[in-house]
Amino acid sequence: MKYPLLTDKDMKAMDALKEHHGGAKKIVATIEEMRDFGKRKAILAEKGYGKMIEEAEQLVKEFPQVDDWVKANGIEYNPDLGTGTSQVSGFQGAKVTHNAMKRIAATAGTDEPCWAPQEMISVVALTDNYVYNGDLMATLTMAENIMKASKFCSTNLIGIPQPEDRFRQLEAVTGEKFERYECGCDVCAISLKNQGTVFGNFGGIEVANNNHLIYLDGITRTALATGNNFFLNPSWSTIVAICYYGRDIPNLHIKVSMLLSTQNPMQFRMLLNIMNEYLREDGTSPIYEINIGNGSTATNFIQCARELKESRIKGVSLAAHIYINPDLGAANFNWTDEMWKVLDSGTDMTFKYESDGTAHELDTMATYFVSEEERDAMAEDIGEVIFNKSLRASKDGRLMMKRGSRAIFAESSQARPKCCCCG
Repeated sequence: MKYPLLTDKDMKAMDALKEHHGGAKKIVATIEEMRDFGKRKAILAEKGYGKMIEEAEQLVKEFPQVDDWVKANGIEYNPDLGTGTSQVSGFQGAKVTHNAMKRIAATAGTDEPCWAPQEMISVVALTDNYVYNGDLMATLTMAENIMKASKFCSTNLIGIPQPEDRFRQLEAVTGEKFERYECGCDVCAISLKNQGTVFGNFGGIEVANNNHLIYLDGITRTALATGNNFFLNPSWSTIVAICYYGRDIPNLHIKVSMLLSTQNPMQFRMLLNIMNEYLREDGTSPIYEINIGNGSTATNFIQCARELKESRIKGVSLAAHIYINPDLGAANFNWTDEMWKVLDSGTDMTFKYESDGTAHELDTMATYFVSEEERDAMAEDIGEVIFNKSLRASKDGRLMMKRGSRAIFAESSQARPKCCCCG
């Protein structure tokens, strides 16, 4: 017997939540509107980020270019090898991202140029302050509009404190109840039974009862306010929920990553079945990217890629951590040798850096959860950390290209656009 993943009650609650936010068509249109560079610049000028954005526009003009290095080194690509897409985690807000841009620009003309990664991840809690005061939008503007990364992933943790009025409103809209505790000043947080902190256990993985609705509300509000359209998932239930909720919102995506990665093909097939249950009409899924777990081998990565192709689900990429920070997994973790096996087999992959492999002081998961005040105070040092991750990704990217595999970096680093008079 096959059991449905969602009941009629589950779907009605999610449908009501979507309508509460204006319905699918409005959500799609608003996300696109809020991703416009001009729109974002105008909003950020009013919120006090105008100077930072202007400086970022100048900094990106100084970025070293992949094409320059390729030509200087006579690189030729082997079409039988896989392509690597670079991804770096830890872009913790506007100040951190801006400082990393300074360090990237400073490597132009050196023997070790640093290229901006094609995909960027942030693990900043989506508090109302971060979402609505311009910090997140400034980060997105630098990442997506200026550095032209293809994806910027934010992390919605269900334990984030929220106004009590919001909980009451969501209960009225969805017909569900959310167990929570008071944090003071008319702010509450979901009760997390396993750990009980405001951020949840290891990034908010505990999504009990109907708390997937809190997750969906959080990413929808963030998307509408900033144009952010790519989010990290915290649990299996939110994966099922977003696959249903996002069927008619083609510009809203999630990444399956962190501690909820698929460690073997059996888990991967479970995920494929969930995705297949709620595919969009064009054969795509709200799941854009799946992390193959740290415990997996190149053989299993290749097997998962083969089964993904056989599933005919479109537009999904597979990623693997190459280095991880010491409090996320095994000490001295290094997946580089497995990465070569994947690429040599002709399999494409996203190569991800939680760390540059040298265990810097702030190269820890703990840094992801510091307060906003602490993050601002440490912005230069944290910017140095993500610069070092980006530099490590660039070094490995150069090795890939020397071996004959293409390595993809952000458009701002991949090839400087020609001016209009040059064609």
